[in-house]
Amino acid sequence: MKHALSLSFAVALSLVGSVSHAQADKSPRRAQGEATMSKLSGGAGQPVLNAMSQDFPFLADAIVDYSLGDVWARPGLDDRTRQLTAVAAFAATGNIQVLKIHAGYALKLGVKPDELKEIVYLTTVTAGFPRAIEAAQALREVFSAQPANAISR
Repeated sequence: MKHALSLSFAVALSLVGSVSHAQADKSPRRAQGEATMSKLSGGAGQPVLNAMSQDFPFLADAIVDYSLGDVWARPGLDDRTRQLTAVAAFAATGNIQVLKIHAGYALKLGVKPDELKEIVYLTTVTAGFPRAIEAAQALREVFSAQPANAISR
């Protein structure tokens, strides 16, 4: 029992050390992830991610470091294509809240509403009418939240 308690304490100390080291070290991944987020959001930041960092800092850091820093920033696809792909994936999987975020980014990158509508039509084939209907409703919300001069139809 005493050995197990000592081992548990040692593991806990090593985890605490890892977390504080990770927080103190602003890695190239973190810098790249933050730069990617700034580019996608037009410098506005990401409120959902910012809120998540308060209660789930490890998850928020993983999103910035891995998703944005390692994957999203890769060469091979331009930002516009990545956004169209992301919107399609989120429509097909039913991740409506995240779809709204990425549809907004897509519009900021010059994707036209009609192009996003085509994704909804394609979703009927790849994921079914219920998912396409959910995606259509989400896009209507995104479109109506945009300033009239911000998007060209």
